[in-house]
Amino acid sequence: MTYTLLLPGLIWLFVFAYMPMGGLSLAFKHYKANMGIWGSPWVGLENFKYVFRDPTFIDAIWRTLYVNIIKFLISFPFPILLALLLNELRMGKMKKVFQTIFTFPQFLSWIIVSGIVINVLSYDGLLNSALSMLGLSTINFLGSERMFLPMLILTDIWKSTGWGAIIFLAAISGIDQDQYESAQIDGASRMQQIFKITLPNILPTVTVMFILNVGGLMSAGFDQIFNLANAATQNVSQVLDVYIYRITFQSSTDFSFSTAVSLFRSLVNMILLLSADRVAKMMGGDGLFR
Repeated sequence: MTYTLLLPGLIWLFVFAYMPMGGLSLAFKHYKANMGIWGSPWVGLENFKYVFRDPTFIDAIWRTLYVNIIKFLISFPFPILLALLLNELRMGKMKKVFQTIFTFPQFLSWIIVSGIVINVLSYDGLLNSALSMLGLSTINFLGSERMFLPMLILTDIWKSTGWGAIIFLAAISGIDQDQYESAQIDGASRMQQIFKITLPNILPTVTVMFILNVGGLMSAGFDQIFNLANAATQNVSQVLDVYIYRITFQSSTDFSFSTAVSLFRSLVNMILLLSADRVAKMMGGDGLFR
């Protein structure tokens, strides 16, 4: 009876995760709409050969890794830090208020976030208007290639930190309180309790989140970049997902080519995931796979 509770989830997983995998065969075919997916002729690895001859594709790979690695290294510690700070609050109501405030941005779509950013940072936006009132020159925030990556990092931290902190707060809540009581009896300060009790106990959760984030480096950030980018920042915003979107919908439609690129991206994500899991085990962690 208990296992029947899993049935709806398993059906959803099969329908939306496994059945669409049949469409990956397009990567090895020359797709013709009148013949359908299964009737289109096989071309082997021709699509992949064409992909790797495209210099824009190679540039998109390196730019994707560069942007997402920088974002990951800077933003990953923030949910952990926020969870530790919220855990130190002794006023229950204030803790809930702050958690709600920090979590709320996660429920805003990137379209709304980009609208807020544009209204604040545009030439006639809030920030430039304030600079003009102070007699200072305005700054082209949205059209500057140099400022595009910092803008991605800051908006990502603002939007996702509160939501990510929930996972670490859940891990902290599972720590045996006797450890803290013993530490207090021994005279340990709050900072010592954080470094000697809290962080070691949530390290397995940190490891799992680290591995999962590394496994998505090649496919993270499309919604954010797509909505915040513009013609002036096109050279620094051409990540792999944007490249796939453009070759699929903004040029002569070639579903076989875009499927080949998507399949390559998924393979790289899998390699990154397995590599991160291996590194975590080598450093003494549990990892995801036995």
